[in-house]
Amino acid sequence: MGAEFVALSLPPILIGVLVAVACALPGNFLLLRRQALIGDAISHVVLPGIVVAFLVTGLIATGPMLLGAAAAAVIAVIAIEAVRRLGRIEAGAAMGVIFTAMFAGGVLLLEQSDTSSVHLDVEHALYGNLESLIWLDATGWASLLDPAALAGLPVELPRMVLALVVIALFLWLFWRPLALSTFDEGFSRGLGIRTAPLGLALVIMSAIAAVAAFDAVGSIIVIAMFICPPAAARMMTNRLGHQVAWSVLFAALAAVLGYVLAGYGPLWIGANASVSAAGMIATVSGIILGVAAVAGPHRTRNS
Repeated sequence: MGAEFVALSLPPILIGVLVAVACALPGNFLLLRRQALIGDAISHVVLPGIVVAFLVTGLIATGPMLLGAAAAAVIAVIAIEAVRRLGRIEAGAAMGVIFTAMFAGGVLLLEQSDTSSVHLDVEHALYGNLESLIWLDATGWASLLDPAALAGLPVELPRMVLALVVIALFLWLFWRPLALSTFDEGFSRGLGIRTAPLGLALVIMSAIAAVAAFDAVGSIIVIAMFICPPAAARMMTNRLGHQVAWSVLFAALAAVLGYVLAGYGPLWIGANASVSAAGMIATVSGIILGVAAVAGPHRTRNS
């Protein structure tokens, strides 16, 4: 039983937790800055960039994917400004048009490209391949201390560890200026804090989380984790540090419960097959948000 769990369930659960926490951390600041939908936008924009990067390099690797996503983000910003100016429409409408169009373009590129040799297609773009991230070299808990076995871990696991470390280090180093600029941008500027580059850096951290997670979990979990855990945490406290801690707890809880319920929940009610882990994790995160909205001690203080 232990050997089977370590090989088949432990890696995807850990990857799910790492993805959830990596997205939730910057999501707290995006939420408080009223920019929560940037996570949704990033998940739409990165798809065509990742596909083009794969077509150019033939590799599914973090470096090319980040470059492709960054290029796509620049194109998106230019296109949004062009649509806003030429069409004389509201910025939110321009963003919606460009993000939707770019995501649809990425889907079309996927359908017309030969990606049979890698996990990159429309289904994986939406749902990822979390269930397939198993550890074939594991023989039990002792494999966690076996260098030879550890070499066979899914590549998504160390990738997400690195992404989470980078994001956590960024937040630790810039915690005070981020907090100040989030709650009072004018006062922060008066103190000499460069709020514009800091805001851009926060978006870059969000993009790192989204791109690193994309291959493993797809866009559904990324969108949900940028918003649901921070929003639920906001209803539990009015202190930033405590909110971040609550969001990490909610994100990890959603990942673990969601994965378990995806695999065993249908069997418990008499169904014959499991359901999408990504979909269930996102659903559980929404349920946690709903519970916090009903029972959270600070729910009435949010607007």
